[in-house]
Amino acid sequence: MSIHNWPRFIAAVVGLTLATGASSTFGQAAKRPQLDEPVYRVTSKLPVADQISVKNTADPVVSHPLDPAIEMAHKAKIAIDQNVRDYTCTLVKRERVSGKLFDPEYMHAKIRQAQHENGELKEPFSVYLKFLKPANVRNRQVIYVEGENQGNMIAKESGLTGRLVGKVELPPTGMMAMRNNRYPITEIGIRTLVERLIEKGERDRKIGPCEVRFLSGSKVGDRTCTCLEVIHPKCQAPYDFHKARIFIDDEYSMPIRYEAYSWPERADQEPELLEEYTYLNIKFNVGLTDADFDAANPSYGF
Repeated sequence: MSIHNWPRFIAAVVGLTLATGASSTFGQAAKRPQLDEPVYRVTSKLPVADQISVKNTADPVVSHPLDPAIEMAHKAKIAIDQNVRDYTCTLVKRERVSGKLFDPEYMHAKIRQAQHENGELKEPFSVYLKFLKPANVRNRQVIYVEGENQGNMIAKESGLTGRLVGKVELPPTGMMAMRNNRYPITEIGIRTLVERLIEKGERDRKIGPCEVRFLSGSKVGDRTCTCLEVIHPKCQAPYDFHKARIFIDDEYSMPIRYEAYSWPERADQEPELLEEYTYLNIKFNVGLTDADFDAANPSYGF
């Protein structure tokens, strides 16, 4: 590939997602899963006692069916802020962009939460990504540290192309970084996913109608989860999905997978996947340092 064509491939390196994970067992890890689909399973045939299905009501006095989910999300956010400094995981991302559903991308992720002390920032929000598969993206690397590198992310392609071009700096929300991506890298991470769930839940609570189901016994990798399913029967603003599923880890008490679907064009059609993000093999508070988010780290080969 000509060195002059580097924007085509380096653009696909970046722009990422929403995210997830934590509890009283911070620091413990699940087994490393195989990087093969499917990574999750929803238990659809459950005893009646294990299925809770509620619909919205016009009576403003009666609590909204989303209230339990919103409360869970608020508790998860507090748990993250109080207990999670950093974590590593295998992030699986799949998105539909401009009508095209792309293949799942697997990446090893290191994420450090922003840390404040007496109102001052001590450690900035930081991300390191190394792509694992598919083959055409394998070994790509991306680093983002909030407030550093003039706000840019640092990316490097693998193989000969990476050796010829070297590292490049890109604005996270720029055209190249956002090509074939729904969100910038600044939106990645456990805490951001929880924040977005709270925002969507509180928005939907004011509008209605919606349907909510809790399905126990679901699986994400080898993790047992409760699946929260939210359905908007009618396509109307400001709803941005027909159906969403949030998989809440029963041990961590927070989401480790999110998926959303659009409204089908016809009644006999299945809804199309819009986006899905899965966090596997999570390890909390592993002691990540500035070196883990430094392009000069010799183990990265930038």
